Amino acid sequence: MLPQLPHFGELTVHLKNLLPNYINGKWCPSSATESLHVVNPATVDVLAQVPLSPQDDVDTAATAAAVAFSDWRRIPPPTRVQYLFKLKGLLDENLDDLAQTITLECGKTVKESKAELRRAIENVEVACGIPMLMQGYNLEDVARGIDEIMIRQPVGVTAIISPFNFPGMIPFWFLPYAIACGNTCIVKPSEKVPLTMQKVFELLEATGLPKGVVNLVNGAKAVVDAILEHPKIRAISFVGSSPVAQYVYSKGAAHGKRVQCQGGAKNPLIVLPDADMEMTTRIAADSAFGCAGQRCLAASVAVTVGEARHSFTDAIASAAQTRVVGYGLDEGVEMGPVISRDSQTRIEGLIQQGADEGATVLVDGRKVKISGYEQGNFIRPTILQNVNPDSSLSQTEIFGPVLSLMHLDTIEDAIALVNGGQWGNMACLFTSSGAAARQFRYEAEAGNIGINIGVAAPMAFFPFSGWKNSFYGDLHGQGRQAVEFFTQTKVVVERWFKDWSRQF
Repeated sequence: MLPQLPHFGELTVHLKNLLPNYINGKWCPSSATESLHVVNPATVDVLAQVPLSPQDDVDTAATAAAVAFSDWRRIPPPTRVQYLFKLKGLLDENLDDLAQTITLECGKTVKESKAELRRAIENVEVACGIPMLMQGYNLEDVARGIDEIMIRQPVGVTAIISPFNFPGMIPFWFLPYAIACGNTCIVKPSEKVPLTMQKVFELLEATGLPKGVVNLVNGAKAVVDAILEHPKIRAISFVGSSPVAQYVYSKGAAHGKRVQCQGGAKNPLIVLPDADMEMTTRIAADSAFGCAGQRCLAASVAVTVGEARHSFTDAIASAAQTRVVGYGLDEGVEMGPVISRDSQTRIEGLIQQGADEGATVLVDGRKVKISGYEQGNFIRPTILQNVNPDSSLSQTEIFGPVLSLMHLDTIEDAIALVNGGQWGNMACLFTSSGAAARQFRYEAEAGNIGINIGVAAPMAFFPFSGWKNSFYGDLHGQGRQAVEFFTQTKVVVERWFKDWSRQF
C-alpha cells in the first residue's frame, strides 16, 4: 500500500531542508551548496527549496544507472511492463493530489493539471505495449541456408531534461518508453517546478523498480551540462525554448549522444469565412489562453481570411475580456498566473513592443491585480490587432496569454505566411470546406496540424511532431518514434549449414 504522500503546505515549515535527489533507489541529499526557492506563482508563497546539484551528483546518478542497466536490460519486456502497470494504477489513485501539486507550483487550474496528468497516464499505457512495439523482423534464406534478422536493443543510460510548463506530463513523453525498452533513466525536472516529480518518484519507488533504473537529480544549468558531457549517458530528451534546444542538441551530439529536442513555436490559427464562428472562437480562446499561454501548442497568431475578419475579431475580444483569471485552486477560475515575475515582466514588455511596432492593443491584460492575490504573477488575456507579419514580434515566441491578429485575403496567402516563418510546431485551420482542409494539411509546413482543432496535441500513440526551428533531431517523443529513439537496431546474418553458398 502506497504511503500517504506529503502535502506541500507542510513543506513551508521546513524550508531549511532541501528537496532530495533520488539516486540508486534511495532518497539522498544533494551535495549542492546553493539552492533556489520554489514559489507558488499565484500567491508568491515559498513552497520549498530546490538544490542546485553539482556535476558530482550527476556522475553518481549516471554511474548507478549504468550499473543497473546491465541487469535491467536482461529482464524480459513482459516483466518490465508490469512495473508500468503498477505505476498506471498509482497515478490514477493519486491523480487529485498530483494535480493539486502541479497547480501549486506551476499556476495552472486544477482542471488543466488533471488533463495534463491524463496525458501522462496515456503514455504509460502505450508503453505497456512494448512487447509488440519493440519487436524486430526477420527473413529466412536471404541466400541459400542464410537467415537474417533485425532486433532492437536498449541504448543504455538515458536522460530527460524537462521544462516548467508541464511538470507532470512531459517527462512521460519519454520515461515509460525508455525503461520499457530496457534502458535506465535520469530525470532533471525544471528547478522552477520540482515538486511534482518528487511525488512521481515516490510512486515509481512504490512500484518496486530495481534500484538505479530511475534516478532524479535536481538542479539547473550545471546539471544540464553534466548530462550533456557525461560519457555514460547515451541518449537525451529535452523540451524547452528553441535557443536552449539548439544548445542541448549541438552539445549533446558533439559528445556522441543521441538527442531529441523539442523547441519553441509561434503557432498560427487560420480562420476562413465559412468557419463555425461560435465554435472557432471558443476553441481559439482555449488554445491561446489555456495554461496562461505557456505551452508549445498555444495559439499565438490568429489569421482571418476574407470576410472572417470582423466577426472573429469581435468574438475573440469578448472571449478574452470575459475569461475568469485567478488562483487555479479556486472554483470557477479559467486561467491562472504565469510562472514568475520575470516572465510577467517579459510578456508585458512584448505587448508594449507590439504596440510600438504599430499593433493596436485591442484587449490589454497588463498591470493586473487579482483580489486576494495581489502579489501574484497575473496577466489577463491580451489581444493585439493588426500585427504586421514582418514585425519582430510576429517571429517572437511570447509564451503567455497574448493572441496576435492578422488579416489576409486568401487561404494561399495564409499558407504562405505559415510556411514563411522559422517555426513549425503547429498550424490549425478553421473551415467547413473539405477541399480547403485538405489543401492546408497537405501544404502547411508544420509538424502538428489541426483542422477545427485549436491544440493539435497528438495522442500518446502518435509522435509529438515538430518541424523547422521547433525541433532538433530526427525522432520525436511518444509512441513508435519514442521506441525507435530508445532502441538501437542490430542486424544478425547467420548460417547453420556446412555447405557453402554465395550470398550475393
